[in-house]
Amino acid sequence: MSISSRAIAYGLLFVAAIWLLANTLFVVEQRQEAIVVRLGDPVRVIHAGRDGAGLNLKIPLMEDVVKFDRRNQAMEADQEEIVDGNQERLVVDAFLRYRISDPLQYYRTLRDEHTAQDRLERLVNSSLRQVLGSTTTEEIISGKRDQLMQQSRIDVGKRAKESRLGIEVIDLRIKRVDLPAANQASVYRRMQTQRQQIAAQTRAQGEQQKREIIAGADKEVAITLANAQQEGETTRGQGDAQRTRIFAQAFGKDPDFARFYRSMQAYDASLAQGEQTTMVLSPESSDFLKYLERGPGGGRK
Repeated sequence: MSISSRAIAYGLLFVAAIWLLANTLFVVEQRQEAIVVRLGDPVRVIHAGRDGAGLNLKIPLMEDVVKFDRRNQAMEADQEEIVDGNQERLVVDAFLRYRISDPLQYYRTLRDEHTAQDRLERLVNSSLRQVLGSTTTEEIISGKRDQLMQQSRIDVGKRAKESRLGIEVIDLRIKRVDLPAANQASVYRRMQTQRQQIAAQTRAQGEQQKREIIAGADKEVAITLANAQQEGETTRGQGDAQRTRIFAQAFGKDPDFARFYRSMQAYDASLAQGEQTTMVLSPESSDFLKYLERGPGGGRK
């Protein structure tokens, strides 16, 4: 065999070896799951998370390798128009996060990512129609949104499991909820009216509470003043009685002094009124002025 013939043979052998290696060896990355398919039927699964990552072997021409991403994946559903519990139309825009939990089942049921996206989108739209169709627009937008999304996520996960899709639903959220243009004005007017009714009811309750508080305070003030007045009158009466008793005891010891003291009190009450008081009395014939004429002893006979 000539040198050129041997070179051609070696070249063909080298190419054949390269082709054989290329169709025998394959690499599975850490972020992947792989299924080895023999003549259209899956025969084994290579899990990268279970020491399957790295270089692997397959039978050339007879076996093919299908790889799937084992990381979390996102799917944005198309906008869907639903009808809520008040028979009002809403345009809902949602997204789903999931991962492939069973690559073999995923391959048998869905085959590829495009089919999986289409199937999951139908599941999401069906679940949203069922869950959101039993509640109101206000609850969807704000009041019970998280609770409704949790309920819908569980529902989609249950349906995916029953359909043997081989996926795990991680999260389901609504990105946006809009009203159709034809319904926006009427819905906004109704929401405004409801808010005005709530505000009026709140103000009425506040006004009633204010009147109750004021009435209670006025009642407490009246009771406090009445008690204080009663206590003051009682104390004043006790003081007057004690003063009268002391005066009576003192006057009983010296009647002349008692008469003199009372006369002095009468003088003070009648003559101490200023220049406007005028009295015309005779000192000789008036018992009222006897102490002015005869002094402290004027009361003795």
